[in-house]
Amino acid sequence: MTITVNGVVHGKTIELDEDPGVAEGQQVQITIKTVPAKRPWGEGLRRCAGALANDWTDEDDRILEEIHQDRKRDTRKEIPE
Repeated sequence: MTITVNGVVHGKTIELDEDPGVAEGQQVQITIKTVPAKRPWGEGLRRCAGALANDWTDEDDRILEEIHQDRKRDTRKEIPE
């Protein structure tokens, strides 16, 4: 049986976030995979956007503004009466 349960390491003890569903006293084999710390939403975008800063042009700004304006346009058709 293989299950995945998250937890937190405290010295030689791992505190699990939920009951693993294993009988008390059952021997288990543990494989540890670290989980990256949670970052605020959008931080990844902000970090990668800086990578383009040296290559960004006025033309890129113009294109993005055109896309933005296009998305704001009402594309619904009027219903004839």
